[in-house]
Amino acid sequence: MSELSIGSSIPDVTFTGPQGPVRVRDLVGERALVLYFYPKDETPGCTAQACAFRDQYQDFVDAGAEVVGVSAQDAESHEGFQKHHRLPFKLLSDPGGAGAKAFGVKKTFGLIPGRVTFVIDRGGVVRMRFDSQLQAKRHIAEALTVVKKLAPTA
Repeated sequence: MSELSIGSSIPDVTFTGPQGPVRVRDLVGERALVLYFYPKDETPGCTAQACAFRDQYQDFVDAGAEVVGVSAQDAESHEGFQKHHRLPFKLLSDPGGAGAKAFGVKKTFGLIPGRVTFVIDRGGVVRMRFDSQLQAKRHIAEALTVVKKLAPTA
């Protein structure tokens, strides 16, 4: 599994959303995309990360980006997680891990699903990759800095 790096085009991957298949390439175009992979709904680090994205969600939207979270849990798990923490962004499922693999998201210690955040520009090119299992909240600050640099000037 090769690591998807800055300057790479995103792979043609489809995740599962609450209403069915969601193709990642269909999420870019009008807005930049902050795509973050996280280990599991309702775990301490993942909850802190999701709530930090929630708390700064409007900043991402104002800078011209959409936020989408991805993990292996199913739509029912995501729906409960979303409602419990009032998350305003989409959570998608990657049940077999094929999407994470295509993005080069490696498991920590070969066991724990990776925590990696990507910022993808409107053309589908990776502009940031931040990989840290332990610094869950730092993903938000790193991503917002890059999104603001990509924002169209008025």
